[in-house]
This record gives sequence, C-alpha cells and structure tokens, in this order.
Amino acid sequence: MMEIQVWQLVLYIILGIIGGAIAGFFGARAFFKYQLKKNPPINEKMIRAMFMSMGRKPSEAQVRAVMNSMSKNQ
Repeated sequence: MMEIQVWQLVLYIILGIIGGAIAGFFGARAFFKYQLKKNPPINEKMIRAMFMSMGRKPSEAQVRAVMNSMSKNQ
C-alpha cells in the first residue's frame, strides 16, 4: 500500500483549496454574467417610469440615449 508523507498531504490540501477557489471564481462569474443577461438591471419601461416620476414625458430618442449610455458603461 502506498504511504503518503505529511508534507505531501499538506501540499495536496493547499492545491485543492487553490484549485477550488479558482474554479469557484470562474463559475460564479459565469453564473453572474448569465443572470445579468437574462434579467437586465434596468429596461426601457423602467426609464420611462423614472422620467414620468420626474414630471416629464420622455421622447423615444431620450429613452434610447439613456439605454445606450447604460449599455456602454457595463
């Protein structure tokens, strides 16, 4: 039977933790990007409601300009 030394066990544990952290980071990042694409944080309807709450009726050009500026800053 194969015997493992203490330093090898510590090395395997450290490598496992580092590998798990890297895999977890990329997995969480991919999931977060997917959720943002599926459920964008703001849409045209919300922008129109924001303009209406400020007491003005937005034109379609204003709504598009706000959407374009928000998509450029993501």
